[in-house]
Amino acid sequence: MPTTTRVLVVQGHPDPRGGHFCHALADAYAAGAAEAGHDVERLDVATLDFPSIRSRDDLEAPAPACIRLAQTMLLHADHVVLCFPIWNGTGPAYLRGFLEQVFRASFAMPDTRPGERIGFSAYFTRRKSLTGKSARVVATMAMPAFLYRWAFRPHVERNTLSVSGLSPIRESLVGSVEGRQERRRARWLARMRELGRRAA
Repeated sequence: MPTTTRVLVVQGHPDPRGGHFCHALADAYAAGAAEAGHDVERLDVATLDFPSIRSRDDLEAPAPACIRLAQTMLLHADHVVLCFPIWNGTGPAYLRGFLEQVFRASFAMPDTRPGERIGFSAYFTRRKSLTGKSARVVATMAMPAFLYRWAFRPHVERNTLSVSGLSPIRESLVGSVEGRQERRRARWLARMRELGRRAA
C-alpha cells in the first residue's frame, strides 16, 4: 500500500442515534488513521434512505443516489473498514439491505451486461471492481468471539465484500461487549486506533 492510504470507514450499525461501542470502535480507527496522515472518509449506513431489493427487477433498476455515492466512495478507497453489530448470528437487516444494494453484479463485476444471468464461474473469471483494495470487518457481539467463530462463520458481510475483489479481508471480532468492562473496552479502542494508524 502507498504511505498515505485512502481509508473508508463504513459504520453499519442501524441506530442513527449512535453511542454504541460499535461507533466508538469506528471512531477510534478513524482517529488513528487521521493521526497517521491517511485520507479518511466516513459513511454511516443508518443515515441513508434506500428501499429493500425485493425482485430481480429491483436489482437491475438504477441504484438510488445514496447507493451510487457509496459505490463511488468504495471505488475511491484503498482500504475499507466495515463496523457492525452481530444480531441473531449475522449483521442487522438494514446493513444487509445496504450491501445488497451496493454490491449488485453490475457494480461488483462491471463487465456484466444489463439483465445478464451470472453463473457460478463468473465469480472466478470476471473482472472485479475493487480488486487491489483491502478490507477489515469489525463485528461486535454479546456472545464470546470464539463461539461466533465456531458456530456462525463465514458470515454474509465478509462473503459479500469478497465478491467485488476486496482482498485480503481481515477480521476483528469483539465479543462479550455487554456489561461494564471498561478495561477490556479500552484495550479494544487502543487496538483499533493502532490498526487505523497502520491502515490495516
